[in-house]
Amino acid sequence: MIELSAKLTTGTVYLAGEALECCITFCHTTQPEHRNSQSHSDILENLAWASAQIHCFYSTSGNPSDKSLSIEKTTALEVTSCDIGDVVFHTKPKILFCDLTIPLGETKTFWYRESLPIEAAPSYRGTTIKYSYKITIATQKVGSHIKMVRIPFRVLPISPIMNMQDLAALCGNETTEDLQPTNPFSEERKVETPLTMALQVLQNLTARRSPNSYMITNTRGKVGRFCLFKSAYKLGEDIVGTFDFSVGTVTCMQVSVSLQPEEILKSKTPAKNVNNESSSRSMTVARYHEVTLGLTHSELILPIPLHITPAFDVNEVSLRWRLHFEFVTTNEKLCPNSDEKDWNAPLNVPIETMVWNLPVKIYSTLPKQITQHSVSSDAYTLCIK
Repeated sequence: MIELSAKLTTGTVYLAGEALECCITFCHTTQPEHRNSQSHSDILENLAWASAQIHCFYSTSGNPSDKSLSIEKTTALEVTSCDIGDVVFHTKPKILFCDLTIPLGETKTFWYRESLPIEAAPSYRGTTIKYSYKITIATQKVGSHIKMVRIPFRVLPISPIMNMQDLAALCGNETTEDLQPTNPFSEERKVETPLTMALQVLQNLTARRSPNSYMITNTRGKVGRFCLFKSAYKLGEDIVGTFDFSVGTVTCMQVSVSLQPEEILKSKTPAKNVNNESSSRSMTVARYHEVTLGLTHSELILPIPLHITPAFDVNEVSLRWRLHFEFVTTNEKLCPNSDEKDWNAPLNVPIETMVWNLPVKIYSTLPKQITQHSVSSDAYTLCIK
């Protein structure tokens, strides 16, 4: 029996454009029931071939095979779409070996390295659409069927900056630097790749502070003022803002803020019986709630979870993020005056609830920021008999 073991050595989370590395081992072991009765044929095991490649699977709720998409066909392995989805992207298969003989008790190790395209769709599990990535390792023993093992991993988008000209403009004029005289004693300047340029752009976008103030009003007057210190964030950051109710003419009893995704389908044949607007509103990934009666100021701190998918835009779907506000207001003056010694809260208060949506931009973070908060990847094994 040969035991195939595979493990990602560079983590389980990658940015589009990054390179991944997988260690694949083939170990010739003995089955427990055959340890005392080994023949000459059991001493050597022979594998005809083995290959590895990356697949991106696409599926929709209620219809895993959306025939309106242009589905790519694999060039080496026949991948079923009944339980995973359709293959919308795959790399060329790389042959690990051909005609490999492994003596009993020995192990053969191979390395699979591949780079993801910078325009690749991210891993995403939405209300109607799902993208998932897997490394497919296939092998065949002489005289047996093909065996496969799939290793899942996560891909983060480098969007929305994908145009090379835009990257060069935002990261600096490369032509001007090339025209400057070179210093023979200085270190060689590193060549900027699309990935490093995109990372620099994302760092500049999310580090920039640009406070914006919004006056919140309803039909009866001013509720308060909300200040958001910046509108672009990375995964894992806190959305920080302040409420100022001292400028209001309407009493705000409580406020809640939710971080919600907006999934916009572009497919000509979307999944049936799905209301995109209502489903996006009901999905909340983070929530802030506070009773503000009697307060003149309040602070919003809303952590962005690391497991969510940043904003992206592909042919089938686009994802955006927003802050969904709910204000509970009343025209009644409920706070007692300073000279009142005895005051009882009213049993019934007429209230009104108003909602407001504020778009925010959420970008990817470095994969190491996610992997240090997650469990290390385990090896995936497959027994080949």
